[in-house]
Amino acid sequence: MVARIVEIADDNRHLHVSRGFLVVNQTNGERKKLGQIPLDDIAAVIGNAHGMSYTNNLLVALAERGAPFVLCASNHNAVGMIWPVDGNFQQAKRMDAQLAARKPTQKRLWADIVKAKLQQQAAVLEAAGCSARPLSAMVPKVRSGDPDNLEAQGARRYWRLLFGEEFRRDQGADDINILFNYGYTIVRAATARAVIAAGLHPTLSLHHSNSGNPMRLVDDLMEPFRPTIDLCVWKLRKQGVEELTPETKRMLVNTLYDDMHSSAGITPVFSCIQRLATSLAQVYLGEREKLELPLPGMPISLVGSFAEEYT
Repeated sequence: MVARIVEIADDNRHLHVSRGFLVVNQTNGERKKLGQIPLDDIAAVIGNAHGMSYTNNLLVALAERGAPFVLCASNHNAVGMIWPVDGNFQQAKRMDAQLAARKPTQKRLWADIVKAKLQQQAAVLEAAGCSARPLSAMVPKVRSGDPDNLEAQGARRYWRLLFGEEFRRDQGADDINILFNYGYTIVRAATARAVIAAGLHPTLSLHHSNSGNPMRLVDDLMEPFRPTIDLCVWKLRKQGVEELTPETKRMLVNTLYDDMHSSAGITPVFSCIQRLATSLAQVYLGEREKLELPLPGMPISLVGSFAEEYT
């Protein structure tokens, strides 16, 4: 069973632990219990409301299970994350190997991630009926460390081809960008859980170097999975939907559970993220040479019929 992302999006909510369950209570009116979910079924909790409260016991229980608690700003971007200090029985050994990784190895791995991202972006363009050639042509040109910054070059072409010349990816914009912010927060939370479970430190990156970002490795590894959100948002826009609603949130979360192509066969996006993080730890330990990246192609349900279910 793939673990679940739990979002708290309404004010006047209190979260606590009771007999192995996360319990949500209403804090005004009748102060009744609104629902519960087994702690062992939770992949991450996203706090996306400003009038919520929670107990320390809940945070401890989530940390013990490797489930991050994500704090969101008003634009639905993650601004904080609580994760455990002990996430894997080999954590110290894996972090030592992570620290000792040589620069050439890090550059080679980053190049592989960039290639995978470009391939997935090309798959999005193809699914959207756009020319994928500008992105797919870049893949064999990516060199170790991506010194030509083909990732950024590809992004500029990609957004124009997918959403038109006028579109700008702006995290602070109060428009369709809100959907991207929310979707990427979901993927980031899932990737953070995978990194922790793999016994890696989320700050020790392959490429991202922002000194104020404690999630640099998470941001490295989530790159090939961003396009799954992009295609979902593109399809929503084609239907005239550009607002973040409970239904669109559900659709964005569900991209994590769509089946994706991988070397292990057809497996959920969530599992592909976990396998990538585990493979990175194995590369650091010298147990394998290459990362286990998703194969080119979008999740099966995203390239299939979309309108019948959500219109």
